[in-house]
Amino acid sequence: MKIKRFEKKDWDKIRDIYKSGIETGIATFESNLPSWEKFDKDHLDFCRLAAVENEKIIGWIALSLMNDKDYYSGVAEVSIYIHEDFRNKGVGKVLLQKAIEDSEKNGLWTLQAKIIEDNISSIKLHKKCGFKLVGIREKLGRDKNGTFINVWLFEKRSEKQGV
Repeated sequence: MKIKRFEKKDWDKIRDIYKSGIETGIATFESNLPSWEKFDKDHLDFCRLAAVENEKIIGWIALSLMNDKDYYSGVAEVSIYIHEDFRNKGVGKVLLQKAIEDSEKNGLWTLQAKIIEDNISSIKLHKKCGFKLVGIREKLGRDKNGTFINVWLFEKRSEKQGV
């Protein structure tokens, strides 16, 4: 497996993995796939990473700013999605560790992840990579059936930036 920066030309494959994550019902509250233009606008230019095996994209990670205020300029939110055939096989850990490293090189001091409480695999992944549970947002979002769901908020503080 290798890690590469993904670009617009990879969008169809990235979008397909994102769609599969949406369909699980526990990866995101999103129900509609964004266009490349919307995705590009909403995510930072760096830390757009894809895991590739045998020339096939099997997972991706991207960061978005938590807030557009200058004093939060070093805080980003993690989005990570793994192809269904490669989940729980270490792909997410490699991607997340690389994103942590790249985020620090680009001046970020905190990464955060909002994880639907039923997404046990994602919770375990983030804990393995040094994220700490900092709170539970009760009934923060609604699933496709309209049921309110708790979201766990994790943070990873940089050991290199903002110390």
